[in-house]
Amino acid sequence: MLTASTASWEDAHAVRTAEATSLENERRQRLLCQAHPTLRAGAGAELALAADQFVILPQVRPAEEARLRAEGDDARTVIAGYHWFTDWGRDTMISLEGLTLLTGRHVEARNILHTFAHHIRDGLIPNLFPEGESEGLYHTADATLWFFHALDRYEAATGELETRRFLLPKLVEIAQKHVAGTRFGIGVDPADGLLRQGADGYALTWMDAKVDGDVITPRRGKAVEINALFYNALVLLARWLHEDEAAPTPATPRLSSAFTAAEVEARAQRLRASFNRRFWNAAAGCLYDVVDVLDGAKAGHGDDAIRPNQLLAISLPNPVLDRDKWIPVLQLVRDKLATSFGLRSLAPGHPDYKPHYDGDLRARDAAYHQGTVWGWLVGPFVDAWLKTFPGDRAGARRGMGALEQELSEACVGSISEIFDAEPPFTPRGCIAQAWSVAETLRALVLTAD
Repeated sequence: MLTASTASWEDAHAVRTAEATSLENERRQRLLCQAHPTLRAGAGAELALAADQFVILPQVRPAEEARLRAEGDDARTVIAGYHWFTDWGRDTMISLEGLTLLTGRHVEARNILHTFAHHIRDGLIPNLFPEGESEGLYHTADATLWFFHALDRYEAATGELETRRFLLPKLVEIAQKHVAGTRFGIGVDPADGLLRQGADGYALTWMDAKVDGDVITPRRGKAVEINALFYNALVLLARWLHEDEAAPTPATPRLSSAFTAAEVEARAQRLRASFNRRFWNAAAGCLYDVVDVLDGAKAGHGDDAIRPNQLLAISLPNPVLDRDKWIPVLQLVRDKLATSFGLRSLAPGHPDYKPHYDGDLRARDAAYHQGTVWGWLVGPFVDAWLKTFPGDRAGARRGMGALEQELSEACVGSISEIFDAEPPFTPRGCIAQAWSVAETLRALVLTAD
């Protein structure tokens, strides 16, 4: 085994090699002891230890560390992937449950939430922090909505309410900014209550590849998973406001312009009705990927590309899609997109489908979300499958059958970012990716016998 460290020379001289090895083994044992029981042996234990490598102190933002320490917290964030990603808002919020909550690292989960809450601007959390810089970039339509989801999972896992109560004014402000309209064309369409997004030259969803400034999958308009996430956020906010109105605390001061719980709930129900009316593609038996498209030949219409994004309309804790449509969506996703390493980002047969992620940078970026398999999508697939077919763990495992073997291939002890869309599903991209590990870890717990 090779162990490396970036500790100072003072630290290195303070502990002898044998003692350092013993202390590291003890630390790993503590990590496993506090993790979910499924994660204390075998592949689960490997995943729990892999998760440890992504939770870090943001060393390049000392002012942030000082502010958080003054409030009694420590700055924490998540490296999205090794070797070239920094900390990304979307990846962090998707990964938070798997990396920290299922591994018993609840204090670090809270610190991550507070760290990103400090950077909310115009109702958005950062998409990413560029390397070596203290200010984030905000070109994302979904990271902030995943923030609501991460906070909900934190509260469900810990039972601790004060974090949410402390953040509630900011959560209300986020909702207000989204309704009124904020950066990059992100805002609610008053005509139907759906959330639209899009700005020239930007890709605001997780499908964000660009080649020489050209956006490969712009998805400008009303994207399916953005509206599923927004509905989930509104339902959560309405519930939290109901609880606050019933039992206010000093930690949640009233805002004169704050939404009431009833108003947020009404907006959620309007969004749901519009979503089920407008996103259902009866001819294909699934959901449009984007409606009111702003780009290309389909401008003003619906994009019928079969992509995994529609899973979020089922998989989130508050699903926006009517239940009678769950089975056809899942069957189509299973038949067209599911592999043993995760889900394809685009179904074979589409004109833009790319079976392999290889070649020069231009060729790779052109394939990034055009068929390439993503490991993190195993999480939404398992969630949606078990909601639709409770108890069918074998069916839920369809999208993760080979991910455990990936722990002994490519980057040993971790899971790659992406895989080719066709056999042998060669691992590509970052050799160790936070949300690949986090969602595989979470899926393993959900499907354990």
